[in-house]
Amino acid sequence: MEPTHNLSLEQMDRNTILHPMTALRAFAEGELGDPRIVVGGQGVRIRDAKGTELIDAFAGLYCVNIGYGRTEVADAIAEQAHKIAYYHAYTMTATEPTIRLSDRLVRMAPDGFSKVFYGLSGSDANETQVKIVWYYNNVLGRPEKKKIISRLRGYHGATVMSGSLTGLPFYHTAFDLPVRPVLHTTAPHHYWNAEPGESEADFSKRCAADLEKMILAEGPDTVAAFIAEPALGTGGLVPPPEGYWAAIQPVLKKYDVLLIADEVVCGFGRTGAMFGSDRYGIQPDLMTLAKGLTSAYVPLSAVLVGDKVWDVLAKGSDKFGAFGHGYTYTAHPLGTAAAMANLDVVEREDLAGNADRTGAYLVGRMRETFADHPLVGEVRGDGLLCAVEFVADKARKVRFDPALKVGPRLSAAVLEEGVIARAMPQSDALGFAPPLCITPAEVDEVVEKVKRGVDRVIDALAREGLAAAE
Repeated sequence: MEPTHNLSLEQMDRNTILHPMTALRAFAEGELGDPRIVVGGQGVRIRDAKGTELIDAFAGLYCVNIGYGRTEVADAIAEQAHKIAYYHAYTMTATEPTIRLSDRLVRMAPDGFSKVFYGLSGSDANETQVKIVWYYNNVLGRPEKKKIISRLRGYHGATVMSGSLTGLPFYHTAFDLPVRPVLHTTAPHHYWNAEPGESEADFSKRCAADLEKMILAEGPDTVAAFIAEPALGTGGLVPPPEGYWAAIQPVLKKYDVLLIADEVVCGFGRTGAMFGSDRYGIQPDLMTLAKGLTSAYVPLSAVLVGDKVWDVLAKGSDKFGAFGHGYTYTAHPLGTAAAMANLDVVEREDLAGNADRTGAYLVGRMRETFADHPLVGEVRGDGLLCAVEFVADKARKVRFDPALKVGPRLSAAVLEEGVIARAMPQSDALGFAPPLCITPAEVDEVVEKVKRGVDRVIDALAREGLAAAE
């Protein structure tokens, strides 16, 4: 198509793209400056159209697990596109990479998984999870058992249903969310939610007790499932406190509540094990996969269905006919071909092992650098998930005044130093989730640059006078 104007790419962007998670008017009118146009990447680094190179210490949106520029994945996509770029998965139709990937995922998963359903994102996969849970209980003749319990600060997507499962107000404001029948229980973050003197183990028991109280208050015959990330992702990059999953799972079994493990962030090595469920001793009935499944080289998500649920779904066809759920792009062969090549890299290069070893190094370096800082409340992490939480008063655990926008200022300062880190929503925490191929030397570079950026912001806050939100 011939251009009809001489506008820059930046101006065309402002004129035409509705960006997610962006202040719309301010961006469209140029108040926020130019968009960053990314043109290339290799390993843990990306390059923009102005030639600026940055260490991506958040792996896109914690999804580029194998790093940028992996030609073997690009080659697999191209090879499949030359064979057949698309065919649907309806009515017993499949393509070879989809069959091979499904077999592989069932074998990789924790014991007891039977089937795989595909989508394009974690959001649509969690929509599918809810529909499966409702279908399951309809087959069993339990039409009232439909409520889904999530957790405050959990993240499960941004569509109507998955956005309701998400327990962050930012994703609800002005969208009429959450919708029923979604409920939210205690966020498993010991630092902010524990009582004075309460140990992690006791806090975990209280979280389980809170969950049981909610189930009993709602009525066990109305509660269908509990959905949770093995470790909180967007809610703050928070590993589970000691004994958490050991306390939670018996409550679910007691009241016949299905457990959905949302492995969108944790899956495929991020926590130092292939799945967060492996890392933390979780035995889910259903699993949600995305992000690291293809390292985001193309969109693909998956729902893994356990034997208990599958046996009921199979009987449902006799009662309701064909399973009436699916998408045009379910099991898209370019996605499944990319996933196969991506998982080859993950396994061949032991990226889960590297996440375990280098992740421990990353968390250790961050603790050495920031744990004793008077404005750092907590440095936490597991595998290649790490967060540094900043507070106005460390002794009293007092947050900064939100008007100071400390988190965004910190991430902006770190970006000026050449590192992409995320200001986590609803807190003043800097989050790190780099590609799983990161090296200790690259970790050192990240930490040094982050410290320089943080020091500049803290100095500026000192000059302004620290304003805590009591």
